[in-house]
Amino acid sequence: MVKIIFLCLLFVLLANAQDAVVKVFHNKCLSCHIKQQIPSELIYRRYLMKYSTKDAIHEAMMKYLKKPNKEKSIMPSQFFLKFPMKPNLKYEDAMLHQNIDAYLDYFDIRKKLILEP
Repeated sequence: MVKIIFLCLLFVLLANAQDAVVKVFHNKCLSCHIKQQIPSELIYRRYLMKYSTKDAIHEAMMKYLKKPNKEKSIMPSQFFLKFPMKPNLKYEDAMLHQNIDAYLDYFDIRKKLILEP
């Protein structure tokens, strides 16, 4: 009985931790992109065309967010005439990994596909 209660408690804690990550992603990352009118879906599509796998996209985004510069960016140089260069984020690696995962999950095109029988 104690094991069952412990497992239930563990699942609840893990679910709340994941919700907290999604809230941070929406409050910090996505809200800033929306406010600055940065085309996040376009950026995701460019990453998808160049890197094609979730792991490769994750790694490229991690490198860019740790030390942003135009050479590491997926966007053409003209993009930075309209939108500012991303400041260096001072998040821990674990937080960056979680936010990148939330970003990739949020813009995943497979969720938008409709398969008809």
